[in-house]
Amino acid sequence: MSIASGLPEGFNPSNYDAIVVGAGYAGAVCARMLAEGSSFRVAVLERRNHIAGNAYDYVDEAGVLVHKYGPHIYHTFDDRVHQFLTRFTDFTDYQHKVLANIHGTLMPVPFNHQSLKLAFGDEKGERLYHKLIMTFGENKKVPILELRKLNDPELSEVADYVYENVFLHYTMKQWGKTPDQIDPEVMGRVPVFVGDDDRYFPQAPHQGMPAVSYTDMFEHMLDHDLISVFTDVDARDLLDVEQTSIKVCGQAYGGEIIYTGALDELFNMDLGALPYRTLDMQFETLDQDQFQPVGTVNYTVSEDFTRITEFKNMTGQVVPGKTTIMREYSKPYDPQSSQTPYYVINEPQNIELYKQYRERVRGLINFHVVGRLAEYRYYDMDGVVASALELSNKIISQQ
Repeated sequence: MSIASGLPEGFNPSNYDAIVVGAGYAGAVCARMLAEGSSFRVAVLERRNHIAGNAYDYVDEAGVLVHKYGPHIYHTFDDRVHQFLTRFTDFTDYQHKVLANIHGTLMPVPFNHQSLKLAFGDEKGERLYHKLIMTFGENKKVPILELRKLNDPELSEVADYVYENVFLHYTMKQWGKTPDQIDPEVMGRVPVFVGDDDRYFPQAPHQGMPAVSYTDMFEHMLDHDLISVFTDVDARDLLDVEQTSIKVCGQAYGGEIIYTGALDELFNMDLGALPYRTLDMQFETLDQDQFQPVGTVNYTVSEDFTRITEFKNMTGQVVPGKTTIMREYSKPYDPQSSQTPYYVINEPQNIELYKQYRERVRGLINFHVVGRLAEYRYYDMDGVVASALELSNKIISQQ
């Protein structure tokens, strides 16, 4: 692998069998797969000045490894994804835990046995817990809608407490909605965990953090003789999409193009901008060993930020006397700004707009969209990897 800032003078797209737009999960996985599986010469074009996409991490001035675009917690049920990624990094045994700050009391999320006792007192909480066990069994996730269906006043009280204190106000901050705009079906899926396991992903067989860093994992993934990475390159300036063909740098291009960017941006948003939520992330380094007991604390009923992340609690890094935290403030995405689009707003009119953009590239047999932005859908990291593996295997099988 070679990484260069900008394109070299005389860059010729025809020297490459595939051009990959984006060096995040989707792009890096496809680049590696095509280089290995089909001996493709691959050019990866990345708009930012670094690889790894939103998973990019780095050591800050205090010596703390931080995630620039927010916390990334690796977890997956997909053995194929895990086998692929473990080629490029070892993972620690970190088990993610989340607490909700509810009127100053830190309670485990998802709401569990301990949460019940903290919310309702030891005696009543224990009684409610045993009622949940008798009704649903132990170590089960139960949506609060199921609690309400039983017409049991005490279990309805649990459902109401979780809805009001864990879900409602947090969702209003995260998505900028009023209570009447929140889908009742989504509310009904909020779970209570009948058990003592306080891990956020209690059933995921593979979870942890990269032993070195996410950026290190990407460096290994892109480390192949047939892969060239060019950062600080905006592919929109190079691509010219026509009805049945695509040009790169003004030349007709016959190789494969993997596009992982926002599809509306490729067309200068001429049908309108696809809406997203973005985040204002405020980092702060503190002169203390630890700020909070877990990696993430959600502020569900107070504050104007949604959560605080403390990175050392996730990475296991030892930096005496210093820790870095990050507060997240959710807000609407402005496509004309330098903001990062994070969360798709999955509403019918937005999906329909995306389909119109998608239709404009459907006739291009060598143009493939993959990833969170290009597919306009919410993905966890493992979902992006799975989608990229599927696309890569499809392209390889057609060679």
